[in-house]
Amino acid sequence: LAVVSLFISTGIFAYLKPPSISSPSLDLVVAVLYSVVPPAMNPLIYSMRNQELKDGIRKVISGMF
Repeated sequence: LAVVSLFISTGIFAYLKPPSISSPSLDLVVAVLYSVVPPAMNPLIYSMRNQELKDGIRKVISGMF
């Protein structure tokens, strides 16, 4: 669900941004967000279902504070 909502939200931003603020660099950033970020986040999001990984992340984060 998180990957789908990330994919849809970047797509909505890409198609609903006003043409007046459209620049080639902004178009490139939006294209990268739309095509690279959701597939890159997919393994991270699905690995968070693993309880051992969640416990390890909590341990690292609690050690930092």
